[in-house]
Amino acid sequence: MCCVLCLTFSRAAQAQNGDGSVLPFPPTQMNQSVAKPRLQDSTMKWPQDPQRLPADSPNILIVLIDDVGFGISETFGGEVHTPTMTKLANEGIRYNAFHTTSICSPTRASLLTGRNHTRVGTGTIAERAIAFDGYTGVIPKTAATIAEVLKNYGYHTSAFGKWHNTPATETTAIGPKDRWPNGYGFEHFYGFLAGETSQYEPRLVENYDAVEPPHDDPTYHLTQDMVQKSLAWIDEHQAYAPDKPFLMYWAPGAVHGPHHIFPEWADKYKGKFDDGWDAYRERVHKRQLEMGIIPPGTQLTPRPETMQAWADIPPDQLAFQRRGMELFAGFAEHTDAQVGKLITGLEERGLRENTLIIFIYGDNGSSSEGQQGSISELLAQNNIPNTVEQQLAALETLGGLEVLGSSKTDNMYHAGWAWAGSTPFQATKLVASHFGGTRNPMIISWPKGIPPDKTIRNQFSHVIDVAPTLYEILGITPPKVVNGQKQIPIDGTSFAYTFTDAQAKPRKNVQFFDNNGSRAIYKDGWIACAFGPFIPWNTPASVPRVAKWDSATDEWELYNVTQDFSQANNLAQSMPEKLAELKKEFLLLANDNKDFPIGAGNWLRLHPEDRITTPYTSWTFNANTRRMPEFTAPGLGRESNTVEIDLDIPKNASGVLYALGGSGGGLTLYMDQGRLVYLYNMLIIEQYTARSAEPIPAGQHKIKVVTDITGPGQSGTVTFFVDKKQVGQVELKRTVPVAFSASESFDVGADLGSTVSLDYFDRRPFEFNGSIQSVKVNLKKR
Repeated sequence: MCCVLCLTFSRAAQAQNGDGSVLPFPPTQMNQSVAKPRLQDSTMKWPQDPQRLPADSPNILIVLIDDVGFGISETFGGEVHTPTMTKLANEGIRYNAFHTTSICSPTRASLLTGRNHTRVGTGTIAERAIAFDGYTGVIPKTAATIAEVLKNYGYHTSAFGKWHNTPATETTAIGPKDRWPNGYGFEHFYGFLAGETSQYEPRLVENYDAVEPPHDDPTYHLTQDMVQKSLAWIDEHQAYAPDKPFLMYWAPGAVHGPHHIFPEWADKYKGKFDDGWDAYRERVHKRQLEMGIIPPGTQLTPRPETMQAWADIPPDQLAFQRRGMELFAGFAEHTDAQVGKLITGLEERGLRENTLIIFIYGDNGSSSEGQQGSISELLAQNNIPNTVEQQLAALETLGGLEVLGSSKTDNMYHAGWAWAGSTPFQATKLVASHFGGTRNPMIISWPKGIPPDKTIRNQFSHVIDVAPTLYEILGITPPKVVNGQKQIPIDGTSFAYTFTDAQAKPRKNVQFFDNNGSRAIYKDGWIACAFGPFIPWNTPASVPRVAKWDSATDEWELYNVTQDFSQANNLAQSMPEKLAELKKEFLLLANDNKDFPIGAGNWLRLHPEDRITTPYTSWTFNANTRRMPEFTAPGLGRESNTVEIDLDIPKNASGVLYALGGSGGGLTLYMDQGRLVYLYNMLIIEQYTARSAEPIPAGQHKIKVVTDITGPGQSGTVTFFVDKKQVGQVELKRTVPVAFSASESFDVGADLGSTVSLDYFDRRPFEFNGSIQSVKVNLKKR
């Protein structure tokens, strides 16, 4: 077996200037044809394609799993069955000190560009972008992605699954689309643009066009669909360009919420988590020590005071909390199985031997956004007060525990399970100060280039290091100009040196972290950090903390992580000078990386009126308006507005007139056997509905819906009229202040995706059987 150091991947494959410096590309072969006035005097010779890559360059597969922490997979000591991950580990090498940014969009931007998240405008998720340089939600063209660079060098490129790096106001059918995956170097994309989507009715895009999954196939699941589409793309690649290598970025929405999975997968784990998250951490910590995943003496960090203990769960809620973890575990195992099918597909096609697989198990730690367990995860993002009792009562109306994991809920487990999934560390996703939010397992397998080695690599590394690692393997000097754009420097440090030397001295000396004011600096084995004002597992308690927070007065902690793997022993009081030194350097790094103001990710928690939005206050739609993303659609559920519809109604008309959102939350106006029905689905836990007393006769009519909402998240009234006659009214006790969903849409004449109302769930997409001429929407100015 040939090792990476023996391969001919050198700069000899590139052209050089006279002074020996490396050009980004070799010059294109000059045209050797000779054109004379007469055809018979001319000669024609096709120029040879330039060879920009070393011979036998590997295919590259980057797998990025979503929202899983360090202590989930059995491969790293957890209790979720992950045979594919274990297989890759046995065939390659594993890392236990690899880090992410602690949050979705920033990790993905850093992975793809090799730059720190705020340097490339992605200090927070796309939907929470704001107008500070490090937080715009726009990856600049001056920070080319690996797909752009490798495509220019001769790779074919594709991306499948979750993207989450396009501004939320630019995901419509009309674009602009230069910030979609195809605009960042991916020749083919199949997946979804938002941060999450239903696994059963995903809001899919193929390249530049919206596509619908089958709504009548009970076996459909997005992660399975991704495998089929990925292998089909590989087959096309092999048919049309077998001499060229490919780059595939495979990033499923799994296992991000909602935790959608078939019951048979969750049922595998029945009874396995009955003793709760505290006991889970104890077992996993012990197993991690036994397996050598963590160094001897690594301490298990305690549960935060703000997080509920398993012993404090009321007996009548235990079944709900256990089922939440069973569903997550089944979802995670199902995802591993789909990765396995993809790997098997490579093997069957004879491609596995020379495919470099970078398997990153999580774009951040496990997610605690389910709070105390949720049937509609957007409750937390909207910071809507609720109780588990309310959720269980609403769940009973849907069918009880059995519907969890189905398309009828947007379920997520209790935050305690997320904390357990980050064993042995403190905290969870959204915390950049502690490893529970930032440390994720990574495995690299390349049969032709890297000998298998069970010795764990413990060199400190970060997601920004992936791009320079690939460039080093391929002998590519990061180009100074890409597609006419002068490039900003790469921040990452290649970890290719660890491939054949597990004991190599670390080459990465410093790394900064920041997310919502939770921040840290790593330098030469030390970490200084501050937790910040936001508590991911308790958003209600975070509100007053954020309101009075001052980053200058934060309490900082200090850890020597060369001796303290889990950040268990805070040395801040005993080493104040070291702490002061690192705090000062953090500010220098933050300034250099466009991170100011510190904690900018909290801006919208203080100023929700500044959310990214379109400038429009009035719209005219027709029956062709479909798949309008919620972040670009009229705020029908959160702002006062008037909707006027001109339509022709047949006798006993049925079907949706318009709908916004999905089963996890939304609103819909529809007709059923001639009667007009309005439903405001307040994130499942509350349903506000009204119905006309009499059927509307056939013929041409004007329907008017007037919504008055007193303020963000506050109460309101919806009144609807037919030909100026009031036929219904409903009081809204409270409303959604931010959004019903991450990826559901506004549709006229149908309810695409998951259905807002379960009344027509079995008739979806429940297209209106009449004729809609126009739908006019006007937001009311206050």
